[in-house]
Amino acid sequence: MKKTLSALLFAVALPGLALAGPNHGPMGGPPGRDFGGMQILGDLDLNRDQRREVGILMAEQMKSRREITERYLDKLPAADRQAMENEIKASKDKTDAAIQAKLTPEQQKRFAENQKRQADRREEWKEFQAWKAQKVSQLDR
Repeated sequence: MKKTLSALLFAVALPGLALAGPNHGPMGGPPGRDFGGMQILGDLDLNRDQRREVGILMAEQMKSRREITERYLDKLPAADRQAMENEIKASKDKTDAAIQAKLTPEQQKRFAENQKRQADRREEWKEFQAWKAQKVSQLDR
């Protein structure tokens, strides 16, 4: 099962890694040309409408990739899924600690505030999703 999960995660990540390329900004392109890791589009000098349309297409592709991944992850036994979530959290915590070690005290404070804000937004989103599911179930009755 671990080999299957590893292969699935590798297959999902590979297209993005292949297109990102080395030595580019945080999202794969030069400043002002942020195409979410799609460096290949960075030098095309797209106009506003083209950027919007490409952005929509890329968002749809990300949503599709997420749905496909979830469909396969839903087939995992609960223990494997929990182990994966624990490993992802441990990896994130390790990266966060490494980032904080490189920051000044003032930057560390802002980093912690940003993390808190992000956690609050995630919690609000979960509450909204629960509320939405409740409303849908009430309408289905």
